[in-house]
Amino acid sequence: MPVFSSSVSAVDAAQLGGTWHPGCPVGPEQLRLLSMSYLGFDGAVHTGTMVVNASVVSSVLHVFATLYSARFPLQEMIPESYYGGDDNSAAAADDTSGFNCRDAVAPGPPQWSVHAYGEAIDVNDVQNPYIDGSTVIPPAGAAYENRTDVRPGMAVPGGTLVEAFAAVGWQWGGRWTQSPDYQHFSSTGG
Repeated sequence: MPVFSSSVSAVDAAQLGGTWHPGCPVGPEQLRLLSMSYLGFDGAVHTGTMVVNASVVSSVLHVFATLYSARFPLQEMIPESYYGGDDNSAAAADDTSGFNCRDAVAPGPPQWSVHAYGEAIDVNDVQNPYIDGSTVIPPAGAAYENRTDVRPGMAVPGGTLVEAFAAVGWQWGGRWTQSPDYQHFSSTGG
């Protein structure tokens, strides 16, 4: 397998498309586009891209280098701008992505998601769905509601994915008891 490779570049508002607009909590100058190797479910090496906050670049690169070395599979890795900022469409595509200026999926008054700061990443949405009662996002994630049936690409306690993020101090949404968000990892715990 080739060695893990990565690059970091600046992004502008045009590149961010529907994921950014004036009024977002961070501007394009605070974000970076990462390009990095990942292993697909097809067993082949791919190059994916992701937008994150400049402050978390080194942590994110460390996590994905760890996942690559461990041969942890990802379905796809493209910025949510490809989906026009539509989080449900990205989830349905089983995307792994970071920045998206949107509100948190949480009860109460609207508040920014940690994704709006570029400090959260969703990994393999289908294998790691968000579950709130009978709602499963994405719907195909219902096949992965039973978290004891561990299959490739899943986030599980003590597993490769959860431990790779924990090693850089990021927390996992799968620990939330009310509405577990198995795909979600963030630098702030939110």
